[in-house]
Amino acid sequence: MRKTYRLEELDCANCAAKMEDAIRRIDGVESCRVNFLTQKMTIECAEEALEGIMKKAAAAIKRIEPDCTIVG
Repeated sequence: MRKTYRLEELDCANCAAKMEDAIRRIDGVESCRVNFLTQKMTIECAEEALEGIMKKAAAAIKRIEPDCTIVG
C-alpha cells in the first residue's frame, strides 16, 4: 500500500532527507520519500502495518524537526 501525507512546518531539505532515512529504517517500511519542495511524504508498506508505522514515523519526525507535523 502506498500512502501520501502532507507535512506542515518542514523547514529545510536536510531535515527532509534525515526524516526519509529514519523512516526507511522502521520495520515494515518498503519505501519512503520526503519531498521538501512539495511538503509531502509518501510511504509504502503493508496495509495492516500502516498504523504502527505511522506512529513511529511521527515520533521520528518530531525528533528531527519538532515543529513539523503530519497532516492526513
